[in-house]
Amino acid sequence: MNTKLLIPIILLIIFSSCNDEWTDEQFENYISFKAPITNSEGVTDIYIRYKAEEKTTYQLPLIVSGSKTNTQNKTVHVALDPDTLETLNYERFQTREDFYYRELKSKYYSFPSEVEIKAGENTSLMNIDFTLKDIDMAEKWVLPLTIQDAPSYTPNPRKNYRKALLRINPFNDYSGTYSGTALKTVMEGYENETPIVKSEIKSYVVDENTIFFYAGNIDEDRQDRRSYKIFATFDRNGGVTFDVDNPDMNFQVNKTASYTITEQMDEIRPYLLHRYLTINNIDYTFSDYTMVPNVDINYKVSGSLILERQLNTQIPDEDQQIEW
Repeated sequence: MNTKLLIPIILLIIFSSCNDEWTDEQFENYISFKAPITNSEGVTDIYIRYKAEEKTTYQLPLIVSGSKTNTQNKTVHVALDPDTLETLNYERFQTREDFYYRELKSKYYSFPSEVEIKAGENTSLMNIDFTLKDIDMAEKWVLPLTIQDAPSYTPNPRKNYRKALLRINPFNDYSGTYSGTALKTVMEGYENETPIVKSEIKSYVVDENTIFFYAGNIDEDRQDRRSYKIFATFDRNGGVTFDVDNPDMNFQVNKTASYTITEQMDEIRPYLLHRYLTINNIDYTFSDYTMVPNVDINYKVSGSLILERQLNTQIPDEDQQIEW
C-alpha cells in the first residue's frame, strides 16, 4: 500500500476512536443543591429578613451537572432529612447536646415536595417560605433537606451536593455582629482590674425592632446561655431600651441608651452602602448566679457597640444577604 495513503487512514482511525471515547466519557447529569458549606461545623448559613406577620421567601438553587445541557424535563423530589442532621450533630459535638443543631419546626416554613427543571435548562429555584414569628434564636435552627431517588434522574452521589443543611439566620435592621471593643465589663469590687472586653458580640433577632445578646462573656458555648439574654428594643426616635426575662440576673439599667445611624457610599464600588449603627450610653449591671454555686457574681457593663452593614443598593431589601 502506498505509504502516503496509509498515514491519513491511520490518523482517521485514531481521531475517530478519540471522538467516540469523548462521547462515552460525558459526565452524567446529576441533580444537586447549590448549598455550599459556609462554616466549620458543616452547615450552610442562610440569611432571612424577619417579618412577623408575612412570609419571606428564600430561593434554593437546584443544578443539573454535566458537560451536556439537560435535554429532558425533570421533576425533582425534595424531602426533609433529619437523619443526616442527627449524624452531623453526633460527629461534631458527641454528647454535648446543648451544642446540637435543632431541626426547624414545621410551623416556621413550607416548601414544595417537587421542583421542575425544564429541558434545555440546567438550573431551577426551589422557593422556601419562612414565617419566623416568635422563633427562639437561643437554639441553632437547621432545615435539613435531601434530593430523593427517582427513575427519571440521578441525585449527585456526593453527600454535600445531594444534601442541604440550611442554618436559619433571620435578620432585622439592628441585628448582626457588633464590635465590642468599646464595651467594658468589670466585676464588682474589682473596678481597677483589667475589664473583660469581647472583640465581637453576636446579636439575634427577637422581632422587627428587638434583638438579644448574651450578658458579659457568655456566648453560644455556655450551656445555660438562654438564662442570660439581654434584650435591646430600638424605637424610631433613637432610643434603646434594655431588658431581661430572668429576674435572677438582678438586672438594672443605670443610664438611658440611644443609637445613631450614619451612612457612607463605598469609594471604589459605587453601588455599595456602608451603614454604621452605634449604641451609645450603655450602662447596666447584672449578676451571674450559676458560675459559682450559691454565689452571685455582680458585673457592671458600660460603653458602646458598633455594627457595620454593607448593603448593595441595586438589590431589594429582603433579598440582601445580611451576614453576621
